[in-house]
Amino acid sequence: MIVRYGNDEVTCQVSRNSGLATRVRIHVLPNGEVEIEAPENESISSIKVAAQKKARWIFRQRTKALSNQKYATPREFVSGETHFYLGRRYKLVVQEKVGTPSSVKLSRGRIEVTLPVADPAAVKRRLGAWYSERASAYLGAKLQEVVARISWVKGEPPFKLMRMQAQWGSCSPEGVIYLNPALVRVPRHCIEYVIVHELCHLREHNHSKRFYHLLDRSVPRWRSTKCELDELAELVLAGNF
Repeated sequence: MIVRYGNDEVTCQVSRNSGLATRVRIHVLPNGEVEIEAPENESISSIKVAAQKKARWIFRQRTKALSNQKYATPREFVSGETHFYLGRRYKLVVQEKVGTPSSVKLSRGRIEVTLPVADPAAVKRRLGAWYSERASAYLGAKLQEVVARISWVKGEPPFKLMRMQAQWGSCSPEGVIYLNPALVRVPRHCIEYVIVHELCHLREHNHSKRFYHLLDRSVPRWRSTKCELDELAELVLAGNF
């Protein structure tokens, strides 16, 4: 479906969602693509009208997403560039020390990577392993913490890390929670929002009114957090391991 605003137009992907009763939902993805969710019985003309009413918002959000993407330069894994960890930027410092085991540590706003041979490919591998270790430990502990204080979740669900290009997390029909290890780079409150979002899917398996009611109860300010996470996506995921 094509949505127009002034002299501009964008092609939107339309999908049907059986969990929606009447409302059409519009999503602008971090890469600038636009997705429209509509109830199964909604007519094409009605969807078009709903989308056109949001045209100004769609193009404003799309411009912002494409601007963020423009400045998301690929990582080169050399001293001086910055990397994210739990929402903070850290300066990468690469040190070559022959005969010394490889290591990664956080120190005073820096991520220090020490290697016997400090070529960029080796730095990328070692830093990637460090991020994976941190993601497994932190996300697993955060999931336990969130589950413990949400009364309607009965027992900790199975949890796995899974690299995803366009999602921060997902919940399988069997109740397995999958989290993108890149989450360990975003702020703590964003991580918590993603975890609660997926836990809500244990009760409501689609994005129905009941799902959003449950999410509103659990994370009242989730909408602003989602916007923050969307804006961070291209910066955080650039050069993802």
